Amino acid sequence: MPANKTALVISAHAADFVWRCGGAIALHAALGYDVTVLCLSFGERGESAKLWKQEGMTLDRVKDARRAEANRAAEKLGVHDLVCLDLGDYPLELTREDKNSVVEVIRKVQPRFMLSHSKYDPYNTDHMYATQVALECRTIAQAWGHNPGEKVLGAPQLYLFEPHQTEQMCWKPDTFLDITPVWDKKRAAIECMEGQEHLWEYYTRVAINRANHFKRIRWPVRWTGLQIRRRLRVDLPAYRR
Repeated sequence: MPANKTALVISAHAADFVWRCGGAIALHAALGYDVTVLCLSFGERGESAKLWKQEGMTLDRVKDARRAEANRAAEKLGVHDLVCLDLGDYPLELTREDKNSVVEVIRKVQPRFMLSHSKYDPYNTDHMYATQVALECRTIAQAWGHNPGEKVLGAPQLYLFEPHQTEQMCWKPDTFLDITPVWDKKRAAIECMEGQEHLWEYYTRVAINRANHFKRIRWPVRWTGLQIRRRLRVDLPAYRR
């Protein structure tokens, strides 16, 4: 285990880590965690419509723009290391060599916990595929026979962040995280994602609504923002509520 506390986010596209767990990243960074974000793609084909509407746009220019946005957002959130594998999206598909690269990152980080997408997302199959990859690569990283001599992974908890439409994805949270102290950082990171400006207010409302929900069912205190997650237990890889 590294001397520093560590966490790893596996994000299908370049903006996912901002919308879905930016508050968790900023909060844990403030607590002294080294948070690594692994982006499997830039979302250049399926999540960059605003850029593609510009005259003369090319795939490389879209990738460059989304990479720059992700870098700026990561800096706002206090990300320790942003790793972009540029594996393509819509569809996101990984070869065995690609998965070995993910395993390499996992072993290097040695995370105390991990974050990725919901297990079921019929509206964006890249998301649920990313979590399938996270589960598979976490298992491989624990195998002593994979690249013998490397430090193997322990058993980090995997949390699944909230999908875009929870009611359509059979997703029920079991972990609430108060991000009020770092909400301004998350909002600043959100505004870095210029290629998806239509989602700025949507995810702001999600945080406010979740805070109101938790306030009503728990403590009578003022919450600015909240993120909710679902745990996927290490000993129950198919766990669901």
